Amino acid sequence: MLRRLLMILALPLLAACAADNIYDPMEEVQRRAFAADDAPKLTLMTAISNRSGAGGHSALMVSGSQRVIFDPAGTWHHPTVPERGDVLFGITPTMLDFYIDYHARPTYHMVIQDIIVSPEMAERALSLVQAHGPASKATCGQSVSGILRELGFSSVRRAWFPERIMRDFGKVPGVTERKVFDDTVDEHSPSRPGVARVADDGLVFDS
Repeated sequence: MLRRLLMILALPLLAACAADNIYDPMEEVQRRAFAADDAPKLTLMTAISNRSGAGGHSALMVSGSQRVIFDPAGTWHHPTVPERGDVLFGITPTMLDFYIDYHARPTYHMVIQDIIVSPEMAERALSLVQAHGPASKATCGQSVSGILRELGFSSVRRAWFPERIMRDFGKVPGVTERKVFDDTVDEHSPSRPGVARVADDGLVFDS
């Protein structure tokens, strides 16, 4: 009963972000495709409040025959990064830095968790995120945790809240973790000091 009440109370905050229905041309996707040189891997990226420890957004980067970011209900865009159904293509090292910098700010940091996977799992992950389609508003956690479970990470519970998914994924054998803090607000930040803004998944960034 308490859990249900907490969910009801959270919905007004979570409901503020609408799903995008963006499908850039496949020709642009193919032209911008980027493959990393390192081993196939999955990367869970979570924006965490420096004040409360609550999660503001969850995204999954897949590196296989190409590197993409599954960014359900996200708001990050770049003119050289085509998007189709919440999947961002052409994730070069520079674009990845831009993506992380967008989310890391004085009030939020990014937790980046990597796990090396087989080429077969990486390709399955690429297929799953592209088949998912645009996520409904406030469902980044549900979308990302659902993909992880479909890939066989059964210890990752289906969850609404990004920090819960992060904790579950962190317990998977082989996962490594790093944190990115950034106290600056620059042109890549979605807001300026003192300006409250609805975050990627409907929570409030007040950096």
